[in-house]
Amino acid sequence: MIIIVMGVSGSGKTTVGELLADRMGCGFSDADDFHPTANVEKMRAGIPLTDDDRRPWLLALRQAIEGWQTAGESRVIACSALKAAYRDQLSPHDDAVFVFLKGSAETIAARLNARKGHYMNPDLLASQFATLEEPAGAIVVDISPPPAVIVDDIMARLGTLGLDTEKRRK
Repeated sequence: MIIIVMGVSGSGKTTVGELLADRMGCGFSDADDFHPTANVEKMRAGIPLTDDDRRPWLLALRQAIEGWQTAGESRVIACSALKAAYRDQLSPHDDAVFVFLKGSAETIAARLNARKGHYMNPDLLASQFATLEEPAGAIVVDISPPPAVIVDDIMARLGTLGLDTEKRRK
């Protein structure tokens, strides 16, 4: 099973994704690690990425997803996946579950301003919200509760969907 925890920068994708992967007993990947250096430098400089910038990044992620699927591995991926077109590239066969971490611009801006050591420039938050196309059919989770409570909610919803979330170590 591939689960993509999505949302704007600062919504908690990595924190929630790591906790969810641990609870499920599967691997975790952060989509940020798949960005080419040029993309990272643009974001660090406060320059929004274009669809052309994102294309090789999305392709690399999809290739990784197919590799995990071929190997029979479940994986939780933290990925912004802001547009429907990006989600279609990541899951062209509807073979991934999207979990949308939803929060207000004010809450997320406060998180970004408190965050240290991340290349994402907080000035890009407005462009991320402008780009965001809220997903249809995703599990939508409010980011206000503590991360462990958010993961409990996600696990319950995955179970309601009939998805097997038993621990799996691969």
